[in-house]
Amino acid sequence: MKLSPRDAEGYFAKPDPDKTGLLIYGADAMRVALKRQQVLAALLGPGAEEEMRLTRLPASDLRADPALLLDAVKAVGFFPGARAVFVEDATDAATPAITAALEDWAPGDAQIIVTAGQLKASSKLRKAFEGHRAAYAVGIYDDPPSRAEIERVLAQAGLASVPCDAMSVLSDLATELSPGDFAQTVEKLSLYKRGDASDVTVEDIEACAPQSNEAALDDVLNVVAEGRSGEIGPLIRRLQAQGTNAVSLCIGATRHFRTLYACASDPGGAAQGIGKLRPPVYGKRRDRILRQAQNWGAHKLQTALTVLTDTDLSLRSAGQTAPAMALVERALIRLAMLARSR
Repeated sequence: MKLSPRDAEGYFAKPDPDKTGLLIYGADAMRVALKRQQVLAALLGPGAEEEMRLTRLPASDLRADPALLLDAVKAVGFFPGARAVFVEDATDAATPAITAALEDWAPGDAQIIVTAGQLKASSKLRKAFEGHRAAYAVGIYDDPPSRAEIERVLAQAGLASVPCDAMSVLSDLATELSPGDFAQTVEKLSLYKRGDASDVTVEDIEACAPQSNEAALDDVLNVVAEGRSGEIGPLIRRLQAQGTNAVSLCIGATRHFRTLYACASDPGGAAQGIGKLRPPVYGKRRDRILRQAQNWGAHKLQTALTVLTDTDLSLRSAGQTAPAMALVERALIRLAMLARSR
């Protein structure tokens, strides 16, 4: 049988121990692995590995010995409780062995949990599970996690008190980060809040969110937008050491000043314009962008965007001979001086 994405979420949380098996497939191996971990934990409970109630089989092993899976499914365990056989990275080549195990399965046997990469609708492996009356097939897609999924991850981490503003930030993070990175961020947040009974705040999330080159890039752009021209050079050297090139820096600056212009040019004022940004911004970053947009004003921001557009065209010109990063640094210093002008 085929499970829809909506029904699958409920099944992952509470799998049926009397079913024959489950196929989880998808292009993103991390998303598939997280769902597999969730369903095995719910199906087998704690201590399954130690009690030898979970058997792991690489799908490649089934080519040399197709009976290996059926033997594992029929094996009698030493400990009471539900059992499962996990077949990893299956392809259509493993279908004969898996189909035989599905057909010979009987109540009391270990449940068959199979993971695979992206499978076409014509896949023999998919058809084996979708056509079985007591087995399920679930496709995992790269869709942003639902509110229910985010709440489940938070609950597992012991984070129960999350106000609306913090939940909005976490929802944005869940969309931007990979599932594995988001799970690690929530785990880090849980440790950060250990022993602290207060609500999760936006500042708490910012302290635990992954740091990357974007943080250094933001430093440069904030320095420029706030007119601190003397700090630009050292920060650009830092970006260069991290591998950022001139075109990327110019694109980042253009994006930042377009954001400021979108706020400053709103008919209702910058405070109203910042509320229309997508994705939205929160916390200290929101306050900083609002202050920059108000200080610059729409007219000066138009001039800034013209400077950045001209710089970008120069960088991409076939006849350009000047050092690329020097061109961008000169443009940023010019903008910083413009920020201080009246």
